[in-house]
Amino acid sequence: MADIVNLRQARKQKTREDKARVAEQNRALHGRSKADRQRDRLTADKAEKFIAGHRLDPSGKDEQ
Repeated sequence: MADIVNLRQARKQKTREDKARVAEQNRALHGRSKADRQRDRLTADKAEKFIAGHRLDPSGKDEQ
């Protein structure tokens, strides 16, 4: 004999699985962890400070 399936529960489970699949795709496309964003920000700040420290004019503006 076949198993008895509660259609309401099966429909809800399918919806959950579909949402989880879409969420996984979105994380792969758009997601970056907070640590990744912070690391990139710190790297950019460090590079900007390095360049600013090696400028001939400390203010960073050219006066003519």
